[in-house]
Amino acid sequence: MPENDNGKKQLPLRISKGLYEELARWAEDDFRSLNGQIEYLLTECVRRRRGVKRDADPVPEELFEKDS
Repeated sequence: MPENDNGKKQLPLRISKGLYEELARWAEDDFRSLNGQIEYLLTECVRRRRGVKRDADPVPEELFEKDS
């Protein structure tokens, strides 16, 4: 899988037009890029799956790298 300069993996993603439009609106409401919104949502899903509360310790750095 390709990796860019900041160590993030690039992932091709195919989603429906409707989902794309909804995510784009949500990203705009949250003042994020679409890519940033998708990464945020995936991070939140992993936190919930692992039982980590939002105010608890952050997700381990080995799973997610912080934006520069």
